[in-house]
Formats: sequence, structure tokens, C-alpha cells
Amino acid sequence: MEREQSSCRTVARIWEIYEEMQEIVYVLELEAHELVYMNRHAREVYGISSLEDIRGRKCYEILRGSSMPCAVCEDNRLRVGSFLEEVRYNPVLGKKLALKDTLIEDNGKRYRFSMAVDLSAWEQQNNGYEDNEAMVNEGLRLSLAASSPEKSVAVLLEYLGLSLKSERVYIFEETGRKVFDNTYEWCASGVEPQKDNLQGVSYEVVSLWYQKFLKGESVIIKNAEQIREEDPTVYEYLKPQKIQSLVVAPLVEEEKIIGFFGVDNPPERYLEHITTLLQILGHFIAALLHRRDHVRRLEELCFHDQLTGLGNRHAMNEYISGIQPGRSMGVIYCDVMGLKRTNDEKGHLEGDNLLIRASECLRKAFGNQALFRVGGDEFLALCEGITLRELDEGMAMLRQEMKARNALMALGCVWRTDGEADMDQLMKEADCLMYKDKRAQYEKQPEK
Repeated sequence: MEREQSSCRTVARIWEIYEEMQEIVYVLELEAHELVYMNRHAREVYGISSLEDIRGRKCYEILRGSSMPCAVCEDNRLRVGSFLEEVRYNPVLGKKLALKDTLIEDNGKRYRFSMAVDLSAWEQQNNGYEDNEAMVNEGLRLSLAASSPEKSVAVLLEYLGLSLKSERVYIFEETGRKVFDNTYEWCASGVEPQKDNLQGVSYEVVSLWYQKFLKGESVIIKNAEQIREEDPTVYEYLKPQKIQSLVVAPLVEEEKIIGFFGVDNPPERYLEHITTLLQILGHFIAALLHRRDHVRRLEELCFHDQLTGLGNRHAMNEYISGIQPGRSMGVIYCDVMGLKRTNDEKGHLEGDNLLIRASECLRKAFGNQALFRVGGDEFLALCEGITLRELDEGMAMLRQEMKARNALMALGCVWRTDGEADMDQLMKEADCLMYKDKRAQYEKQPEK
């Protein structure tokens, strides 16, 4: 421990030539995401008393006020001997900064060296409020750089929450017949999440808000106690969440309101300005949600059987690649009996119904396991972490359901205590047992 502290002090001394500079200077170790140096001006700006106070602390904790690594980290763009130069809005400081970043390698470690100049003194402020345009641009940049639409939404909400110094940022989406679900949420440190408590919120609760949304207006509540009489329904929702103030804006797609998003308990001086910011970002968030839905539909087509809703072979391969070693594994191979005869004698619609009933049997017996349709009349259940007793109980239920739903299947089942056994081999064994069961059933009741 003493050696590590001595090493940190040595690293910090390397940068002490920047101590009296009037610009913000900080250095962080890339692999550990830990700050190793902040000059005097940087410490003053970020409220750090001494270098001792940054030892072992993460860069995202101090620089972004976040408890998690940045959703979009750009350290991979850094190169030794060259500087990245950009203008960014910093949500913790509430300022636009001109940044110069470079990569430094020393004693086998990689460091990010950053120098930042505060541009706020050079620009006219919007009544003392942060530069809206800079905030929007930085939020969009971070969001668009994320790896998926889901991640993009999460990044943007976090950025808004930090920039607006609010307690909570959230999105509600209409799920049908004017019922709203809280689908996304960001909470500041120490704020209790409310997402699980805000599902299925009826239109009646937000009906007064909705009238404003239809006019393209946002909702501003400066003091929740003031709406106690005029909007008691909303007040009863806000009170348990400890919401004193909020700004909420509609989400509109093709002239239709698809939901709303808002900010809880921002500083009072921000309330009026947040309205404009949310109206601008509302169109972008609606576009992100549309893109998310499109990706979900594509994933549904790529990884799910359209008739039964079970996973397909692509999903099976994806699942197998993620199986944890050292866990027990049960494999059940199923073949639907009489599908060809049903198609020939009763039509393919009845054949489809037979397949659906068979999949429902599998869901009833092993619904908490990974289920797949791997062929025209073949199904597969992969039961990771299952005990032999649980597998036997599931097989008994499966046979019971097949009889009740008139969906006979040939079954092959294997179980191993250690999931490190070769999956291809386990599936071949289950497949062989299934064909053995199929022959036995045909001998008892030959197909006509």
C-alpha cells in the first residue's frame, strides 16, 4: 500500500509544472479510470481540497458526477504526440469548455492529459443560464455515439440530469388506450427510483397535462403545493415521490403524442429555460424511440420464430455462446408427432395450430428456461442450472400438458451436473433419445 501511495505521489509530481496555470489541467490513468493529478485551478473549480482527496477516485465520479463509467468513452481516440481539440459542454460545471487531450505513456501505464479553457467568460450568457445550444449539441453528440438506441436514451437522460442538476429525468410512453408506462429513468445519487411504481398510469391522471400537450405546450410546476386544489390527482402522484417542482414536455411522432418526458426538482432558476431545452430535445427523443422500436422489430425477426414466438436457431446459437461454465444443464429435444398428416388431411392452418399448441406445452413446463424452434416440427429446451428433480418435474408436466392440449411429441432428455460438457454432444444425445421415443410411439400407434 505504501509503495502504491509513493508511486501516486511520484506521478503527481511529474505534472506539478502545471500547478499555477489558470486553465483546468487534470491527468487520469486510462486502465483504472482514476485521477492522478488535478492542478490548483481544477481543484478549485471541482471543489477538491487537495490531491489527497482524489487518490483512488474515478474520473467519471469527479469530472461527470456519475457513479458509473461514461456510457461513451472516447479514450480510444487518443494518440501519443497529437492533441484532440474540441469544444464541449460540461454538465457538472455548467460551462462550455475548450478541451485539448492527448495520450502519454510512462512506465508501462497510459495516461490521459487534459487541459480545458472556460469559454463562458467570452460568451454572452442567456440570462445567467448555461448555453442551451452547447448543451443540446453535446447531449446529441454523446447520445448518437452510443452503441444502441437503448443506450442512446440512457446516455441522454444521464446527461440531462447532470446538466440540469435535477434529481430525476424520465420518459413515459403511451402503451395503448391512453395508459402510460414509465419506461426510462435516471436518478441522481441518493434519489430513490420510481420507475417500478409508475406503470399503467391512466390518462385521467395527466389529463390536464395532455390538454397542454395537444397545444404543443409544456407543463411547469414551480411548487407542487400550489396545485393541491386545482389538480389533486397529479398532486397525489407527486407527493410520495417528494417532487416539489418539475418540467414535462410532450413526445410527438407524426403529429401524434406518443408520451412525455420530464425533469424533477431542478434548481428554481432553471425552470423557465428548461422548457425550451426539452421542446428541442423532444423531437430527438421521439426519433430515438422510433429507432429503438425498429431495431426491436428487426431483432424479433432475426431471433424469434414468427409462428410460435420461441427463439430460432440464431437465438439458440447466441444463447449457447453465453452459457456459464460449471453449471448443470438439461437438454430436451421435442418432435411434434403427426404434423404431416394434419397438414395433408386438415390443412396447414390446423398444422400451424398443432405447432402452437406444442409450443404452449413447452412453455407451460419450462417457461423459465430457454426455448427454441429449431426445425419445422422440432423444439428444444436448454435448461441451465436446473436440478435433476426440477427436470423430472418439468418432463412430467410436459407430458401432462401434451395430453391436455392434444399435442403429442416425441421427447429426448439428457442432464449433466457440469455444463462444461460439450453442448453439441448433449444435443446429439437428446436427439437420439427423441428418435428412439418417436420409433416407440409409432410402433404403438402407427401413422395412417
